[in-house]
Amino acid sequence: MIGLISDIHGNYEALKVVLQRLDSMNVTDIVCMGDVVGYYSQVNECCDELRKRNIRSVMGNHDYYMANNERCPRSQSVNDCLEYQRKVITKENLEWVKSFPDHMEYKGLNIVHGGWMDHIDEYLEPNEAYFSKLGNGYYVSGHNHVQCLLELKDGGYCNPGSVGQPRDGDNRAAFAVFNEGEFELYRVEYDYETVGRLMDAAGFNPYYYGCLRDASKRLHV
Repeated sequence: MIGLISDIHGNYEALKVVLQRLDSMNVTDIVCMGDVVGYYSQVNECCDELRKRNIRSVMGNHDYYMANNERCPRSQSVNDCLEYQRKVITKENLEWVKSFPDHMEYKGLNIVHGGWMDHIDEYLEPNEAYFSKLGNGYYVSGHNHVQCLLELKDGGYCNPGSVGQPRDGDNRAAFAVFNEGEFELYRVEYDYETVGRLMDAAGFNPYYYGCLRDASKRLHV
């Protein structure tokens, strides 16, 4: 059984609850679809936890901005959050983020952050026609922050949703598992109010974290 997590975005309050749930399911093999960094203030706690557990991750668009010291071309608010994280992230964690590949094949899973036309920044709308061009198999990506399962003729596709910033109207942290050719989606409640207090302490107003309460598409980049 493989745990699938994605789009953590510096939200350690959500990450630790998801990992606790996976631990309770005896899932020790976990892989991340990227965007460990971005948005929220606990970037080192998230990186430290994944590194401690030897959890592999592909490169997300926010990870790419961090690793290459680049700005997001779509959002000033994203850049505000990245600017804060660049000031606090440890050298060891930055080097770890820089090591992420943009694509991974892992135990029968074909994994990217965005899509297979653009591994890092494609907003995928999955359908059978898209995957028919790629061939049979099991595919996993994140980036959209919306849970999704698609059954394919000889395989399947899964977006596990976002651990740290759901955007589908359900504010519970999202994840998935892959077991013997089957994907299953899960949600778990966490203390998003603490994330807001930590963001306040870091100098951010509710615009930057208000979407955690209603799981809206605000800050959708």
